[in-house]
Amino acid sequence: MSLLMDDTTRRLARRLRLERETRGWSLADLAARSGVGKATISKIEREEMSPTAATLVRLAAAFDLTLAGLLLRAEGGERLSRAADQPLWRDPETGYTRRQIFARPDHPVEMVEVELPPGARVTLPAASYGHIRQILQVRAGTLTLTEGSDRHVLGAGDCLGFGPPADVTFANESGAPCRYIVTLTRL
Repeated sequence: MSLLMDDTTRRLARRLRLERETRGWSLADLAARSGVGKATISKIEREEMSPTAATLVRLAAAFDLTLAGLLLRAEGGERLSRAADQPLWRDPETGYTRRQIFARPDHPVEMVEVELPPGARVTLPAASYGHIRQILQVRAGTLTLTEGSDRHVLGAGDCLGFGPPADVTFANESGAPCRYIVTLTRL
C-alpha cells in the first residue's frame, strides 16, 4: 500500500536508491553502514514509507553526506535560493519541518531553518556530526538542546557552537513552536 507523498519525499526516495546503487551497495550493505533496517530502507525507496529525520540523518551519514547534502541532491540546487523555492521537508513522526535555505555541492556552507512543534523531540546520532562543524541560533521560542551530557536551554537570539561529535537531542519543551537556524560546514 503506497502512502500519499509529496514531491520532495518521492524525489528523496529515488535519490536514496540512486546513491545506494551508484556505490554498488545492496540494501543489506546500506543497512549495515547506516544502522537503519533493510526493510525500512526498502519501504522508503519504494515510496511506501516516509522517513523520519533521524532515519534520513543515518542514511545520509552512510553516504558521507549531511542531511542537507542529501536533500540538495534530491532537489537539485542553484546559486540563488529564493524563499519560495527553498525545499521544505516535514518529519512524519514529530511534525518537525526543515527548510533548506542554502546548500550547494560546490559551496562549503549550508543553512537550514527548522521549526520544532511544541512538545516535539528529535535525537540525532553522533555519527551525523563526525564530518561537520555547525552553529545554531534560535530565532523564536525556546529550544532545549542536549549534546552528550551537556544540556543547553536557548531562547530567541541565543547561539550555540556545537562541540565534539555526540548524540544530540533537540527538544521543544514549551507550549509554542520553536524556530532556529543551523549553519554548517563540512570538514
